[in-house]
Amino acid sequence: MRIIAFDYGTKRIGIAVTDPLQIIATGLDTVHPLHIIDFLKKYLQAEPVERFIVGEPKQMDNTPSQSAIHVKGFVNLLKKTFPEIPIEMLDERFTSKMASAVIAQSGMGKKARQNKELVDNISAVILLQSWMEKSRP
Repeated sequence: MRIIAFDYGTKRIGIAVTDPLQIIATGLDTVHPLHIIDFLKKYLQAEPVERFIVGEPKQMDNTPSQSAIHVKGFVNLLKKTFPEIPIEMLDERFTSKMASAVIAQSGMGKKARQNKELVDNISAVILLQSWMEKSRP
C-alpha cells in the first residue's frame, strides 16, 4: 500500500506518494484545495493508501504558524472523508527552502525555482522522505 504526503497551502497542495513497497517517494501532483477531495477519491479508487502524512507548519520556536489553522481544517476534512486512513503530522519547517535548493542544484533555471507548484510538489516529496526515514526500524 502507498503513503501520501501533503504540503498544504491555501492556494495549492503539493502531493507526494510512495511506491507500493514504500521505498521511493515521488511527486504526484499539485492540486487546489477546493479539488483535493475529488482528486483523492479518484486516486483511492485506483491505488490502496495506508496513511496520510500532513506537513505541520511551525514557527522557529516550535509554536504553530499562522497557517496551522488551515492545516487543521484540512486534516479534519481528511478524517471526515476518509475515516479509515490514519493521518500523521510531521514538522514541515524548511521543506520549501530545501525544495528550492533541490531545484537550484538540479540545474533548472530561475523560472523553475520560482514555479510555486514545483516547489510545493518537491516539498511534499521531502516531507514524505523525512517520514519514511524516521519510520524505518
